[in-house]
Amino acid sequence: MALGPYAFEALGFGYQDISRRVNTPWVDIPVAQALNQQQWTGPTSEEVTIRGVLFNEEFGGQDSLNGLIASALAGTPLLYISGDASEGLIHGLFTIQSVDEAGTYYDRFGRAWRNAYSISMKKYGQASAGGSALSSLSGLLW
Repeated sequence: MALGPYAFEALGFGYQDISRRVNTPWVDIPVAQALNQQQWTGPTSEEVTIRGVLFNEEFGGQDSLNGLIASALAGTPLLYISGDASEGLIHGLFTIQSVDEAGTYYDRFGRAWRNAYSISMKKYGQASAGGSALSSLSGLLW
């Protein structure tokens, strides 16, 4: 699995679990003398959370987490890919919404030997297909 240029590995910058939430709301439409009808308003968001633990002293990985935090602070959408070399799945661009760290077992230099983390991200909403095709066409003509 990779998030932008940062690859998750078995040792080092590994992860324990991934959760995904897709929001597809329906609104109630009042109807006289009957149950309210529902109308689908379309998908509104896709959210993914990656959780893991780093043991930086033995396996490394803190530099990758720090790089993801720097990308989040810069507001850079990152390409999210899962799977392996033979069957990779491109999920698209995601923005990092938050990164939580919980370091424990500190050494004498103030570095955590164990650092649990959680990365929350949301799929990057892009312009509709018609709008992006129109802007691409205008870019060719002018």
